[in-house]
Amino acid sequence: MNKSIILLSGGLDSLVCLGLCKEEYNVELALTFNYGQKSAEKEIAAAAELCKYYGITHKIIKLDWLKEMTHNALTGNNELPHGLDNPEASAKAVWVPNRNGLFLNIAGAFADAENYTHIIIGANKEEAATFPDNTKEFAESINTEFQYSTQAKPQVLVPLINYDKNDIVRLALEKEMPLELVQSCYDTGSGHCGKCESCCRLKNALKNNGAAKYLKQLFNE
Repeated sequence: MNKSIILLSGGLDSLVCLGLCKEEYNVELALTFNYGQKSAEKEIAAAAELCKYYGITHKIIKLDWLKEMTHNALTGNNELPHGLDNPEASAKAVWVPNRNGLFLNIAGAFADAENYTHIIIGANKEEAATFPDNTKEFAESINTEFQYSTQAKPQVLVPLINYDKNDIVRLALEKEMPLELVQSCYDTGSGHCGKCESCCRLKNALKNNGAAKYLKQLFNE
C-alpha cells in the first residue's frame, strides 16, 4: 500500500503535487524546511493551511546552519533578482547549496524510519531549464541512491516534470485546488511582492490562464 511524504513549501508546485497525489499515493506527511530564507514565515503558514485543507500531518524542519554557511539572495542581504529576463543569472543568485538534495535525503530518513513508499517533490520542466536539481535525471539519481542508503527504498515522484507553470496553473484550476492559499514569493513581508522571479512565474501563468480571481487575491491586480 502506498504511503507518501511530500516536500511542501506552500508554493504553486507543491500545492498541485499534493492535490494530484493525495489520494492515489496516500500522502500522510508534509515536510516544510526553514533554512533561514526570507520567506520562511509565510511559507510555513501557507504550508500549514494546505495541510489543514487536505488533512495531512505537517512537520517543520529547521536547518539554521544552512543559512550560516552560504550567501545568496534567498537567505542573505543580497537583493532578490526581479523579473524573468535573465533566468540563468537569477538562478545563480538564489542558489542554495545542495538544497533539494539535502531536503530529499532528510525525507529519505523519514521514509526509511516509517516505511513510506514515496517522496513527492514539485520539480517541473520550466524550472529544470535553469535549476539542475529540478530535473528528471536528478530525481532518478536520488532514487538510485536510496537503493543503497535506505532499507525502505522509497521512490521519488516528480508528477510535474513535464509541465511548465502555465500547465501547472491550468491543472490547479481544472481540479479546483485552493490557489488562494498559495505563497510563492521569495521576499519578506506579507503576501506576494509581484517582482521576484517566483512571483513573476506565477503571475504570468495566472494571466495566461485567465485566472483574474486569483490575480486579484494574490497580487491585487
